[in-house]
Amino acid sequence: MRILVTGASGFIGTRLCQLLMDQSQDVTGICRSGKGSVVGVKYIATDFTDPQAISGMLNGIDCVVHLAGRAHVLDKQGDSADLYQAVNCDATLQLAREALSAGVRRFVFISSIGVNGNESGTQRFSETSTPHPVADYARSKLEAEIGLRQLLDGATMEWVIIRPPLVYGANAPGNFRTLLKVVEKGIPSPFALVRNARSIISVDNLATLIALACQHPDAAGQTFLASDGSDVSTHQMLGALAQGMGKRVFALPVPGALLAVMLKAAGKGDLYTQLCGSLTVDCSRARQVLGYQPDTDTLRALMQVGREYRLGRQGNR
Repeated sequence: MRILVTGASGFIGTRLCQLLMDQSQDVTGICRSGKGSVVGVKYIATDFTDPQAISGMLNGIDCVVHLAGRAHVLDKQGDSADLYQAVNCDATLQLAREALSAGVRRFVFISSIGVNGNESGTQRFSETSTPHPVADYARSKLEAEIGLRQLLDGATMEWVIIRPPLVYGANAPGNFRTLLKVVEKGIPSPFALVRNARSIISVDNLATLIALACQHPDAAGQTFLASDGSDVSTHQMLGALAQGMGKRVFALPVPGALLAVMLKAAGKGDLYTQLCGSLTVDCSRARQVLGYQPDTDTLRALMQVGREYRLGRQGNR
């Protein structure tokens, strides 16, 4: 297949491009720098939000995987809602229109589990759960999903939507990178008493699922929730990373109610939900429809991530 990947030089894009190359696919990667690390990928420097720049690149493409977008770093800006809408929704739909006009057969959109909400409670999120986005970022992703379905209703181009939770790996950015640094520095953890459950997904498992979504005939017109297939608590996550790094976690028994008050007083109420709340997903549809078979030993995978992170840090010294 001839597959175009946006955000190809990013954390997820790099792993996906490598997997697609291993499968002998013809891969074009677009990113602002035009540079990437996967041998054989045709990297092009462009901005997917520029319709004139992107239109000519879509000729002859079978499938577009849309990974690029604005991420959570913009939450601190007062106009973040407008920026998220412009890039994650409006520009995504324009890209889909260009792909449709160019005769692309399938459009795979990487959304976010935030579309479902930031806490699942006692019942797992599934594809039939009512969307309840809380953050501006998640709202923009939901608007893009709705627009994509409307645009491609009855059209020749198929759509596939994937909603991943936290994606982890040794080179992961964002919140997971922060957790790696906290463990590396030996900062005491206040989560000894937290008994939450989080569904997460390794970058390898997510790349596998995306590759299936590109090619499987039954993926068309489907939304899939993604995970490793097993859940971990925040305390377990930190412990596995620490074990992989050869370190100890100093866990403090801070009551959840006190921790919530402390974080809210510091203006970090959302952080309490992310670290102490439960968010679990049911990925059985991907298993049943696509034959998705993730590595379900999440704690072992997290230990390996800790080892890789430690070795990478040692190599950079």
